[in-house]
Amino acid sequence: MKIGIPRALLYFKYEKLWTTFFDETGIEYIVSPETDKDILTAGERLAIDETCLPTKLLLGHIEWLIGKCDYIFVPRIHYSNGYDMCTKFLAVLDLVINTFRDRDVKFLYYNVYDKKPFRERKAFYKMGKFLKIKRSQIKFAYIMGRQAQMYYDMFRYDEQEKQLNTTKNKVLVVAHSYNIGDGYVGGVVVDTIKKLGCVPIMAEYANASECIKASLNVSRTLPWAYNKHLLGAIELYKDKVDGIILFTTFPCGTDSMVNEMIVRKYKDKPIVTLTADTQNGTAGIETRLESFVDIINFKKGR
Repeated sequence: MKIGIPRALLYFKYEKLWTTFFDETGIEYIVSPETDKDILTAGERLAIDETCLPTKLLLGHIEWLIGKCDYIFVPRIHYSNGYDMCTKFLAVLDLVINTFRDRDVKFLYYNVYDKKPFRERKAFYKMGKFLKIKRSQIKFAYIMGRQAQMYYDMFRYDEQEKQLNTTKNKVLVVAHSYNIGDGYVGGVVVDTIKKLGCVPIMAEYANASECIKASLNVSRTLPWAYNKHLLGAIELYKDKVDGIILFTTFPCGTDSMVNEMIVRKYKDKPIVTLTADTQNGTAGIETRLESFVDIINFKKGR
């Protein structure tokens, strides 16, 4: 049996957890390749116009996996850290089942459906049972996967903390993992920041628990877990960076509302909002980032 894992959406957040689990259980798997024009085009063809870019890319990656594996892994997560998720994460399994209903495609279910902390573990047990894995092996594989993800997150956090000591301009990149982690979508932002002599600080790399706690200083009613993470990262890093980049994809409803709140809240910091869509051109983003860095230098008297 071979499992197909789409390199999209929450893959960029839980890659180590999922791949380590399959490694430890001995289940063979294949991960779809880095996003390219063909994958994006396939996703656009399968989706309606109002679908957000990350979901279009998911459909494109699933299309690539069809015929190359026995089951395609499509996680459905309702809650994270006790808070709600964007509706696309709740509806994603139903979306892909209906999109590919006329194709001979089998999906591997993984559902985290309530706010209790052990529900993630239960989701792995159910998935492992379906794959006919022994319970003891499922338990061990889950523990190893959770540890691998924890160590990876700690490593990224520690490496980033060291970069805060640099004398270069530091720019906080506020973006979801599936936007900034996908090189085809967010690579231009990170590459351009570095070319302009600045150090990118990723809001996504900040400690999730600390971020959610810090986000309460700004809003106690914001419902979405991943947006709370990003908002809290701004609270934690606002005095350590020289500017803030809000990077989102079209047409994200949660980001459009939260980013507007951020712009109004943090008026003492240079902020630029960048939106990626299905167009291939990067010149517009590069030009806006050049102007943004000029503003930072001007404010610092350079």
